[in-house]
Amino acid sequence: MAENKQKPVILQVLPELNQGGVELGTIEIASELQKRGIENYVASEGGRMQYQLDRIKVKHFALPLKTKNIFKMLLNAKRLEKIIKENGITIVHARSRAPAWSAYWAAKKCGVHFMTTFHGTYGLGPRGIKKFYNRVMTYGERVIAISNHIKEHIIKNYGTNEGKIRLIARCVNMDNFDVENMTAERIIKFLEENNIPEDKPLVTLIGRLTNWKGQKLLIEALNKIKDEDFFCLLIGDDQGRVKYTEELRAMLEKYGMSDRFAFIRHVSDVPAAMMVSDIVLSTSIEPEAFGRIAIEGQAMGRVVIASNIGGSKETVIDGVTGKLFKSGNADDLAAALKWGLTLSTEEKEKIGTAAIKNVKEHFTKQIMCDKTIKVYEELMSLQN
Repeated sequence: MAENKQKPVILQVLPELNQGGVELGTIEIASELQKRGIENYVASEGGRMQYQLDRIKVKHFALPLKTKNIFKMLLNAKRLEKIIKENGITIVHARSRAPAWSAYWAAKKCGVHFMTTFHGTYGLGPRGIKKFYNRVMTYGERVIAISNHIKEHIIKNYGTNEGKIRLIARCVNMDNFDVENMTAERIIKFLEENNIPEDKPLVTLIGRLTNWKGQKLLIEALNKIKDEDFFCLLIGDDQGRVKYTEELRAMLEKYGMSDRFAFIRHVSDVPAAMMVSDIVLSTSIEPEAFGRIAIEGQAMGRVVIASNIGGSKETVIDGVTGKLFKSGNADDLAAALKWGLTLSTEEKEKIGTAAIKNVKEHFTKQIMCDKTIKVYEELMSLQN
């Protein structure tokens, strides 16, 4: 007699749908599930990326899931219970701490599967006071770690059984980050809109303007090699940290490099920004949980220079697809930048080819989606 196998019905839960890696991953999975005819839903506070769910016809439940108020979290759990029961949800997939608590309580009450994706190294607070709050991300029957760096963090700090952790790297959507799809019009538009010189090698750092992303370190490093020809793009919003932006501008003024840098708050065509760049940077002085910019840069066949900590160690092949430098070390970053700026055309092409190959073999959207859906299937084979 054939086994009557129940189909998965997925509910992804996250705080909001504004720009970010958590949001992007949620939409990528929702899209793939929809493509495969697997019923799925998303619950969040909503945001500017919600239209992408509307476009692929995935139902979104608007709940105040950003809240950390315990009473509101309990109320959210009640609301999620109702959603689970009314829509036949079989797996609740939580992607952030506050909504994970509500999702965990609701899943337990309804007797359905609960899993999580551990997206970052959440701060433990003084004397580990936040450890209990963070721990909900390890309560999943399966816990997805987005890099080995995160996997090691989970095991070390929470003592989680390695057997239930699944390593699934974040990805690049190769439909968007594809050299073959890049047009001259897009490149010209980006250069003209942002008033960027076309006769200088471009060094690009994409990331919000905040100290841990390493903008100051980059300025220090470029000052050490200011005899080299370059123009630097700092792409990212300061999100209200006006003082930090002023500090960066003051550094440039002090080093006499103000005319060699452009601050660009927002870019709508990131692949074009990367395509015009000779070097794409990830200069974080604290470990990136994964570091999407490093693989997007490689997907566009650029030379990537990244700090040798966190997820970048797993995505950049030192000397083959780019260069890793000693984290926080301006001298080592300067040496890496000089190396990148003095590469021959043939050497750049060789690195670019290896970089694209690296992404296609390990970091595509399809690979991430296939592995995640395999975890859903794994859960459905378990007895609840």
